[in-house]
Amino acid sequence: MRKIITICSAVVLFLCAFKSSDGDKIPSAMVKKLDGSKINTNTISNNSKPMIISFWATWCKPCKKELDAIHEEYDELVKETGVKLIAISIDDARSSSKVITDVKVKGWKYEVYIDENQDFKRAMNVNNVPHTFLVDGNGQIVWSHNSYAEGDEEHLFENVRKLEKRKKVTH
Repeated sequence: MRKIITICSAVVLFLCAFKSSDGDKIPSAMVKKLDGSKINTNTISNNSKPMIISFWATWCKPCKKELDAIHEEYDELVKETGVKLIAISIDDARSSSKVITDVKVKGWKYEVYIDENQDFKRAMNVNNVPHTFLVDGNGQIVWSHNSYAEGDEEHLFENVRKLEKRKKVTH
């Protein structure tokens, strides 16, 4: 009986360590840069400015629509708020070469990483893509949104502006 309780406790602690929600910090996981080198996600920061973390895949049309829509106003938003977007591809090793092609063709100016083993995806409790998170300057996740419909980016931009002005973001 003791063994079962110990195992159950360990499983609960493990799951709690990998659950991510509003108010949590960015968890630790290794992802690949486009040049093939690796980076730990807990080192990603933006000098006390807001960050957007967007999970996507090359096969996901809504993901690409969202990243394209953000791209249209990204330069202006960066100038206004200092925000940085981190795009995390969940493509596996077989399709990860398509990530580089998509980024170049689309002209996205984001930092793009590949989560081939989906460790970061699991750590952030992402079940499907697109899934977008807003992180404050202290590295706290303050907002998240799953799926994409045209115009959703406007709510994201509004929350980035609120965050930059130290106001509460809305869901």
